[in-house]
Amino acid sequence: MAILPEHDCTILAEVCRQARLSRDARFDGQFYTGVFSTGIYCRSICPASPPHEKNVRYFDSPIKAANHGLRPCLRCRPDSAPYSYAWIGTQTTLQRAIKLIDNGAMTGESALSVEQLSDKLGISSRYLVKLFTQFLGTSPKKYALYQQVMFAKTLLHQTALPITDVAFASGFNSIRSFNDTFKQALQLTPTSLRKNLSKASIDKSDKTVQTVSTDMQSNHQNTYQRDVINTRASITLKLSYRPPLNWQAMHDFYHLRQVANMEWLADEIYGRSFNLNGVKGILQLKHIETKSLFELAVSFVEPTDSRYLAAVVNAVRKMLDLDADMLTIEGQLKSIKAIDISAVALKPGLRIPATFSVFEAACRAVLGQQVSVVQASKLLNTLVEHYGESITLGQQTFRLFPTPEAIGCASLDELKMPGARKLALNGLGKFVHNNPQSSPLDWLDVKGIGPWTVAYAQMRGESQSNVFLSGDLVIKNRLKALCDKSATSIETAKQYQQLADQVAEQAAPWGSYLTFQLWSAE
Repeated sequence: MAILPEHDCTILAEVCRQARLSRDARFDGQFYTGVFSTGIYCRSICPASPPHEKNVRYFDSPIKAANHGLRPCLRCRPDSAPYSYAWIGTQTTLQRAIKLIDNGAMTGESALSVEQLSDKLGISSRYLVKLFTQFLGTSPKKYALYQQVMFAKTLLHQTALPITDVAFASGFNSIRSFNDTFKQALQLTPTSLRKNLSKASIDKSDKTVQTVSTDMQSNHQNTYQRDVINTRASITLKLSYRPPLNWQAMHDFYHLRQVANMEWLADEIYGRSFNLNGVKGILQLKHIETKSLFELAVSFVEPTDSRYLAAVVNAVRKMLDLDADMLTIEGQLKSIKAIDISAVALKPGLRIPATFSVFEAACRAVLGQQVSVVQASKLLNTLVEHYGESITLGQQTFRLFPTPEAIGCASLDELKMPGARKLALNGLGKFVHNNPQSSPLDWLDVKGIGPWTVAYAQMRGESQSNVFLSGDLVIKNRLKALCDKSATSIETAKQYQQLADQVAEQAAPWGSYLTFQLWSAE
């Protein structure tokens, strides 16, 4: 009898056992069950009859399971699980590297080499390889190739895309390399996988997606009718998340800030136009709470841009914060001692509702300075109406968020706000256009762009988890009110800052989630 490997997971084996037997969706993507009697690995929610415990071992990443010769289960589809980086622990450099690779840094025509990726991370290639070998048992390049294969597997399962389109959408530059890599990783070819799938397993909505028609009112009080969105040329995928997810709070947040002709919402639907490094299109998400997933439909202006599908999917996952581990986050927030956190009534599943781009987040922050959310939304609608490019899909016209170049040279005469703020927008647009690889911290060099704007852009644009906006007026008032309830006096700016620093330290690394909890507090 073959000797099974040791458990290779940070979660206790007994916890994993209980989670897989109960098909607990809260652990989806947190660990994978390697079934050595069948040679496959599964998610915690796998619908198949559970194997005997003596035949399984637990792994905290798919690549670790694959390193032991296991292939992904065709029923629960581990390629569709929410991502999880918890097992990396304090290895922030490795986490950054993995996120860059997952976002396509080492795929496609502009793929980075290991050396180039190392330079981007500010470390040596030797150290990067050491990190991957130590924590994943493989090299950065092999990890990248496996992620490409897993995304291709998702497309083969969930869409009717031709195999050639699947190959290029997954970041491969040739059909031959795609077929060879796929077969080596999964022990079967893309063609044989597609043939083995039942017709019912291919999502027919890839060809026609039925959406709802709804009256939508923009924040500047102009009402218009949006027809049923024509998504015949769209690609549809299912994006899983670990519950809980407070969709109503996220929906309300987007609705209050929505932009006419750029965004649209219905009860379980959010849609918008996008421009991802010149790749333009629209996307629509339908929330299916009973299955802990969103149904995503993507349509590109240029059909050949489907090769950037993986980048769009990753941007959407970041935008909706689908990979957050809410149980861990909320457990940390509940342990805060500097304030009476029980008085906040934390809302379960409250995530970071991000923007599609960090530049958009920064512009929203500038427009929102010293005005109400309703006033900021009116300004934003005006900005997009006058300076956003129009695109047409399915005989419908949409607006894109203005490019940095457009805002950099715009007069902004239509915006009723102080001239200094207009100049800050112009300056930000010019800087980002001239320095497309710059980060929000670099924008502090732009006159009129301060720490609050940068922090807001980091939180809603980059989806950074540890941004506690202690300088925000609403946050200040909430913290002071909480202290009043505990008979603690906050009378000076110094006392407030000491309190804010304590709260931020105790909330870390989840300060962004505390920010949203305090914003949404009753």
